[in-house]
Amino acid sequence: MRHTNLPTLGWVGFLLAAALPAIPAAAEQPVSREVAWHAAIHPIRTLPETRAWLARAPATRDFPPDFDAVLKGQASLYVIEMSTAPGCVACADLWAKLLALRARYGWQVLTIGAQEAMLRSGRLGLPWVGNPVAWVRPVADANRMVPVAIGTDHGVNIARNSYLAAKMLTGVRVAVGVRAMSKFTGIVSLAR
Repeated sequence: MRHTNLPTLGWVGFLLAAALPAIPAAAEQPVSREVAWHAAIHPIRTLPETRAWLARAPATRDFPPDFDAVLKGQASLYVIEMSTAPGCVACADLWAKLLALRARYGWQVLTIGAQEAMLRSGRLGLPWVGNPVAWVRPVADANRMVPVAIGTDHGVNIARNSYLAAKMLTGVRVAVGVRAMSKFTGIVSLAR
């Protein structure tokens, strides 16, 4: 049984509930936002801290047979946009991984400002945890987007989440995609 007494946080609440370890029913107590935040968000200051947190995060190992074909074939339809800030170690790590995804699959990768990132986070019910957050959206529709990274992550997980975002934006049931995408690492830089 998973813990179900999390406050409503939109996508992140759902993702956190799926990621929390099983707790016996008799031991269930309400979890505060702060406790949930600390369980899911890992602030870092340095590249070695980033690597240490990433070493704890599971990396995707199994991919659907159409994975490469979808990512390469739909590259012209989608853009990945991320928030960033000067001196943000997690941002630099995520940016490098997005550039590798761009080189391999041809997806356009752009940055957005903090104001736009806060508006998007608010629209999707994501708490603003700092930089970075990355979204996939159709090139022709700036109002439809799916978060694919909250903080940095393994490159294979970002590619998996981008694949799932493309599927969700073209008709796959959102619940299926969200369930598969529910393991954001949440590695973010400490606020300056």
